[in-house]
Amino acid sequence: MTADLTKPMFTDHEKAREYLESVRWPRGPICPHCGSVENMTPMKGKSHRPGLYQCNGCREPFTVTVGTVYERSHIPLHKWLLATHLMSASKKGISAHQLHRMLGITYKSAWFMAHRIREAMRPTAPIPMGQGGGGVEIDETYIGRDPLKSKPKFGPAQKQRVLSLVDRKSGRAMSIVADSLHAKTLVPILKENIAREARILTDGAAHFKILPLLFADHQSVDHGRHEYVRLSDNTVHTNTIEGFFSIFKRGMKGTYQHCGKQHLHRYLAEFDFRYSERSALGVSDAQRANKALKGISGKRLTYQRTGNRAQN
Repeated sequence: MTADLTKPMFTDHEKAREYLESVRWPRGPICPHCGSVENMTPMKGKSHRPGLYQCNGCREPFTVTVGTVYERSHIPLHKWLLATHLMSASKKGISAHQLHRMLGITYKSAWFMAHRIREAMRPTAPIPMGQGGGGVEIDETYIGRDPLKSKPKFGPAQKQRVLSLVDRKSGRAMSIVADSLHAKTLVPILKENIAREARILTDGAAHFKILPLLFADHQSVDHGRHEYVRLSDNTVHTNTIEGFFSIFKRGMKGTYQHCGKQHLHRYLAEFDFRYSERSALGVSDAQRANKALKGISGKRLTYQRTGNRAQN
């Protein structure tokens, strides 16, 4: 199923509001102040804007955008829905400059809008990977320059580290900005996000040697000896996560080009989200965008919190 970008929800503010209400409130309005689902009164006075409700429990007024990343935005709601769809449907991302040109808004607004949408894509309560003994691939990659590295260095030593996990059964990806890959940093991350009974698959890097002490099984391939799939067991490989990294790097280098460390975690959330909800898993662009819309609640992001430095 594809999305028609000429649909009213992408061109008309009121149609966008009605559509967002149908996605967020399929069973009727929910008060963002007290959580009540009953006794909501539509406020239809001449001085009231469309879509305004009053909760008869806590007596507070609200709209569908209250308590979301869209709250208090001067950008029309239909442009928010269009931007959310474009970011959800673009496999390697869409730059703030492109959003600025397509939506007819300032570059600064487009940059801030994109970060708020990335925040909506971030999972609130991720489920541990590898439950039931499923396979989890783990690998690291390096991108950009780490501003905390004071001495001029070459190669991975001066880059930002990204640790990623891919659950083979669900197809879900999770990425974390890692200050180091030492055991004291690595172990808490992995124990929090992977089930103990999981089967772990990695390359032969030294920092993964501790994994047999943490999980039920750990298998690895030796890339240094050009082993990419174990001949005796072709399930032992890291090709899945390498595929994820190829999409991530093409997007970061080709679309975004520059990314400060203070923003990298949100870009990772964006690529994780699209990969975890990709078409190969039966998720269409429209369905993926709706999943992003369902994630806008409870994730207010102010311009101050973003670090105030516009990029890409």
